[in-house]
Amino acid sequence: MKITVLCVGKIKEAFYRDAIKEYKKRLGAYCEVSIVEVADEADGREAVVTEGNRIMEKLPKSAYVIALAIDGKKLSSEGLSQKLNDLMVSGNSHIVFIIGGSGGLSDEVIEASDMKLSFSDMTFPHMLMRVILMEQIYRSFKIMRNEPYHK
Repeated sequence: MKITVLCVGKIKEAFYRDAIKEYKKRLGAYCEVSIVEVADEADGREAVVTEGNRIMEKLPKSAYVIALAIDGKKLSSEGLSQKLNDLMVSGNSHIVFIIGGSGGLSDEVIEASDMKLSFSDMTFPHMLMRVILMEQIYRSFKIMRNEPYHK
C-alpha cells in the first residue's frame, strides 16, 4: 500500500515538520508514505487555478484520489479506517490525499478526485491539516489491525 499526501506549500514551522516526520516514521510499519509539495501562490482565485494545475501535474493516473474539502463527506476515525481498508481490499494499491492551499482546491482538482473528505465544518490552517491527516491515517491502520492506540 502506498499513500501520498499531495499538498500546496512548504512547511515552515519546525513543530509541524517534526510531527509529520514522527507520523511518517510510525506509518512505515504499515505502508509507504510520501509527501509531495507543490508551490503555493499569493491569494486570489487565479492562485487556486495555478496551484490546481500544479497538483494535476503531480497526480498519479492510477491512484484513488481523496480531496480534503470542507463540503466533503465526514467520517469518524473508524469510518476512515474502514474506507481505507475497503480500498485496499478492492485492489487500490495507491491512495492520494490532496490538501489545497489557503484558497482551497480548484474545480479541476475536485473533479479529478474520487472522493471529497471533510474533517470538520471548521476551517483549519492547511499546514496543521497535514499533521491531522497523518495522525488519522496512522490511527486508521491501528484500528484496522486491532492494535491499541490512545484516545
